[in-house]
Amino acid sequence: MDPIVDCIIEDDRWQAFGLEALADRATRAALAELELPASGYLISLMGCDDDRIAALNADFRGKPQPTNVLSWPSEERGADAPGAMPDLPGPGGPDDPEELGDIAIAYDTCAREADAQGKPMADHVTHLVVHGVLHLLGFDHIDDADAALMEACEVRILARLGVADPY
Repeated sequence: MDPIVDCIIEDDRWQAFGLEALADRATRAALAELELPASGYLISLMGCDDDRIAALNADFRGKPQPTNVLSWPSEERGADAPGAMPDLPGPGGPDDPEELGDIAIAYDTCAREADAQGKPMADHVTHLVVHGVLHLLGFDHIDDADAALMEACEVRILARLGVADPY
């Protein structure tokens, strides 16, 4: 099976956590929910710490503090109308997969949030990876209709993975 997620581990805690396998499983579930094939796509995922994600958040969003996850789609895929499905990309070939974009996720923030919410960190990280993947595919939560579509999709994907509704 072709790898879908190219994992770059900057914080060794992610290696021990098993981020690469979790991200691959979450990404495949997201693609399946959207009736996209389980190959022909590529995502770069960086597992980092709060300092690194705070720097990225400052550079790209003008917010110099840590956050849980950031995503950078390779191209704009958003829907034309609020609440409509985004324009989902087709897969690339085995030697030239469709690059969906990049995701960064911060260990420290994820651990704090999971603890504060009383949920397993694996469930929280799975949700955040799914959330990031959906952003790469053109989903957003800027307005209420888009948020409702994205959250409903997240809930269905997480249910496929045995993760409780985070909302």
